[in-house]
Amino acid sequence: MGAGVARRTGRPFVDFDVEIERREGVSVSTIFRERGEAAFRTLELELTRELAKRNGMILAPGGGWITVPGAMALLRPPARMIYLRVSPDVAINRMGAGRAKRPLLRTPDPSAELMRLLEKREPLYLQADHVVDVDLLDLQGVIALVGDLATTFQAG
Repeated sequence: MGAGVARRTGRPFVDFDVEIERREGVSVSTIFRERGEAAFRTLELELTRELAKRNGMILAPGGGWITVPGAMALLRPPARMIYLRVSPDVAINRMGAGRAKRPLLRTPDPSAELMRLLEKREPLYLQADHVVDVDLLDLQGVIALVGDLATTFQAG
């Protein structure tokens, strides 16, 4: 989705998970399994520090990035945040087989775990500049809406 917004707006794009996997030479799941969540969050913070020196990018941090102390403050301002609010059941459905790549959802009841994570994280997510409900939007609709918001940010 973020790559689509970047194409639409002509901006560079970084997906944190993809970039961390590229740099570390292993999957996010492997980092979680071998080094633990805290080590992964440290990698996210290091990447955030680096990206904070650049402007005009579309960034896609993972859902837990918001819990990393100091990460949001590194980017804001000038960065603007958009929270793509989706219900846990819709999120699980959209992940499909990709859910297996998410170490925190490797539980007997991933929907319940996602709800638990959302309850913990949503107060942080709601600090975003914009909240967009995406349950009823398809991928192209989300890309168009977020792309329009990003263009507004650039103009404003």
